[in-house]
Amino acid sequence: MKAIVVEEFGDPEVMKLATIDVPAITDGQVLIEVKATSVNRPDIVQREGNYPPPKGESEILGLEVAGVVAEVAPDVTRYAPGDRVMALVGGGGYAEKVMAWEGHLIPIPASMSFEEAAGVCETYITAWLNIFEVGALVNGQAVLLHGGGGGVNTASIQLVKALAPDSTIFVTASPKKLDAVKALGADHVIDYQHENFADVIKAQTDGRGVSVILDHIGADYLAANMKSLAVEGRLVIIGVTSGIKAELNLALMMVKRQRILGSVLRSRSVAEKAGIIERFTAAVLPLFADRRIEVQVDSVLPLEKAADGHRAMQNSQHFGKIVLSVAT
Repeated sequence: MKAIVVEEFGDPEVMKLATIDVPAITDGQVLIEVKATSVNRPDIVQREGNYPPPKGESEILGLEVAGVVAEVAPDVTRYAPGDRVMALVGGGGYAEKVMAWEGHLIPIPASMSFEEAAGVCETYITAWLNIFEVGALVNGQAVLLHGGGGGVNTASIQLVKALAPDSTIFVTASPKKLDAVKALGADHVIDYQHENFADVIKAQTDGRGVSVILDHIGADYLAANMKSLAVEGRLVIIGVTSGIKAELNLALMMVKRQRILGSVLRSRSVAEKAGIIERFTAAVLPLFADRRIEVQVDSVLPLEKAADGHRAMQNSQHFGKIVLSVAT
């Protein structure tokens, strides 16, 4: 089968289309004929040599796919060959076929295309898990979402609007994405290049702050994030693009009874991810089925143009998901 391989770490040009063996499945697993996959920030970090896949997972990039079931293990009962599915995978998505665990699959609603479905499992599950389960957002509480226009951010805005409609949504974004983020449903969009988001939030909330912050920036935003948190607020860190070390005012954190929570999806156990996916499916899949939530597809590129997708993400040229179409 055809797949994108990375034989050495580096810039997008290190990704090459090659022919490799089809993965073999074992008990509890399903082989998917991939129709579409997507580009995620962890793919870039892995390509650069800074995010190795968990033990036992494929070295091939790609954490979410959509396609058709090609083969199932004898003990798999929930899916059969020919079923349209989307799946969270630990790696291997940039290929014509990929192995997935039965519990990591979600049926694709008839109303969704493969290209849309390819942007759900890594992105929307990450957003839902960390805002509602880890961050424990309650309807009516204010939330701050960093990275306006990215896949997790666009997913987060939609999910909060649908599942916590009385909540106030603050989003930081670059100047060129402000209007699009606002149109998606954010209540307050902050130009992080020209405004201090902590000052804006203080003014807009009469000094109360927000209850939940979803952050993938890390070190550079820590101080301002803590200033932006309300009493008993929760900062959920899902990425560290600006670095891993920063000073923390422990006295302020103690007085305001704030919490800092770290969260990663990829390294969780098979069983834990299956439980998360089951709960996500019950809570969110109906929203996709009736189009109350629609995946924001920025562009669709052929698999062999994966490097172009990586460059677009690194240069923040996208709004929503960069999808890779897999012709089989």
